[in-house]
Amino acid sequence: MSFVQVVEYQTDRPDEVRQLGEEWSRVNPTPGPERLTLAEDRDRPGHFVIVAEFDSYEQAMEHSKQAETGEYADRMRQLATKEPRYVNLEVAHQET
Repeated sequence: MSFVQVVEYQTDRPDEVRQLGEEWSRVNPTPGPERLTLAEDRDRPGHFVIVAEFDSYEQAMEHSKQAETGEYADRMRQLATKEPRYVNLEVAHQET
C-alpha cells in the first residue's frame, strides 16, 4: 500500500528553503520518495507544503531513519518560523 507524508511549514526565508531542497535532491539518500513535491500556498504567502510519496510505509520509515534525513529535517526547522507539522497518510485509493 502506498504511503504519503505531508510536511507543512511557514518560513520567511523561502529562497534558503529552495536551496536546501535543491541540495537535498543532489544527495537524497535512497530509497527515497518516489515523488517529492514542494508547493507554496497562494492564499497564505510563506506557507509551504512538501508532499513525499513512497511505495510503502516501511520504505518511508527506512528513509526517516537515515542520518541525512534527520539532518535535513533539522535544517528545515531552522528555516521555519514555527515547528513544521507532519501528516502521515496511508493511501486508500489512487487514480492516475
